[in-house]
Amino acid sequence: MKKLLLATALCAAFGVASAAEDVTADIVVIGAGGAGLSAAVQAHDLGAKVIVVEKMAMPGGNTVRAAGGLNACCTPLQKAKGTKDSTEIMFADTMKGGKNTSDPKLVEIFAKNSAESIAWLKERGAELENVAAGGGASAPRMHGPKGGKAVGPYLSAFFRDQAEKMEGVDLRLNSRLVRLLTDKSGAVTGVLVEGKHNGVYEIKAKAVVLATGGLGANKALVKQYLPNLDPATKTSNQPGTTGDGMYLGEQIGAALVDMKEIQLNPTLLVGSPVIISETVRGQGAVFVNREGKRFISEMTTRDVTSAAVSAQTGGTAFEIFDDGTVSRVAQLKACFELGLVKEGNTLEELGKNAGIDPKALAETIRVYNGYVESGKDPDFNCPKPPFKIEGPKFYAIEITPAIHYAMGGLKFNEKTQVINKEGKPIEGLFAAGETTGGLHGKNRLGGNSVSETITFGRIAGDEAAKRVLGK
Repeated sequence: MKKLLLATALCAAFGVASAAEDVTADIVVIGAGGAGLSAAVQAHDLGAKVIVVEKMAMPGGNTVRAAGGLNACCTPLQKAKGTKDSTEIMFADTMKGGKNTSDPKLVEIFAKNSAESIAWLKERGAELENVAAGGGASAPRMHGPKGGKAVGPYLSAFFRDQAEKMEGVDLRLNSRLVRLLTDKSGAVTGVLVEGKHNGVYEIKAKAVVLATGGLGANKALVKQYLPNLDPATKTSNQPGTTGDGMYLGEQIGAALVDMKEIQLNPTLLVGSPVIISETVRGQGAVFVNREGKRFISEMTTRDVTSAAVSAQTGGTAFEIFDDGTVSRVAQLKACFELGLVKEGNTLEELGKNAGIDPKALAETIRVYNGYVESGKDPDFNCPKPPFKIEGPKFYAIEITPAIHYAMGGLKFNEKTQVINKEGKPIEGLFAAGETTGGLHGKNRLGGNSVSETITFGRIAGDEAAKRVLGK
């Protein structure tokens, strides 16, 4: 009777007509993006019964918007191309990118397990067959689908198919996490969920994996942590990225780390919510401003690039490329379909069409092509400029910085256990992906997010299953 009254009261509080029946699972995963579904697949493969709760009407989370690739070192694809890379180099790049504030233990696990994440995906039917350079990386290690397609839609479709065909995995959409349930000792025993169509109910579980993503679509939270950010700054995040796991975890005593470290991505397409990947620069595109001048290395880190773009006239810049880049990067097709690409048969014509100084643009690209020939960029030290910009047609897309990624979040350890404010693991609670903090420090390198979701999602599924099954 007490339980029924409580359920009725909760329904009234949330404006829901009735309460659904409580259910039980071995593991409940909150969030159906890359991290959550990696955890679900891994736990399922180990024999666990899994319920995945997703508040949006479709799975994918922010993963579906990922454009670039998955950073991994020492992979067969790198070796086939003769790429010199190692876990030590990837570790060093990640630490340097994060201003040496990242948790070294997490970074070490991240680098050492990255190649295995590529193999894990391939074993299940998702093959990343392309490798490109990313900003802040000492070697090309950004793995993506064949032809330079965007990695996010590709992996999201893969995981959606996996979830649909796996017996023992129950994916519940339009279902919002309301509260984490705990016992008297503080251990997590399940979740309270509000379903759009079936009311408020409990899912009892021996382990809970939080994979609810970041906070980039929650303007109030962003303002709380970045009060000086221009309120007009747009976001590249999908609407469900509102920090749920972070503040609901904090309610039961979880520690938060690096919450003020919110990354801007420098390349939001002006006039669209779409981010253009670093892969485009890695395959030959060049940054210029309205004055037709280069102003930064194309392959530096996102924080430095965002600040540099913001400092240009109008707070925007342009990526200049040609047909060669278009042929190498399939995701550029979307930019053309959105009508956001300016073009010209000559660089001077492109400049006129895009609002860039025509003569200065032509001279800038002439000089840059010379740097490609020599293999050195004395102006900005861009490492080994890869391709000349020669036509036959020339293109420009206008870009501007946008809220993109939360480096901060729930404090977690090498086993993906969520850590409380006393520095101890919260029993039964695991987390992976952007809802966690500590891996990226003050700045995330492009390609490290997708890599993080798969690697730590796998670990979370593995550790949760061990807790449940005793293996």
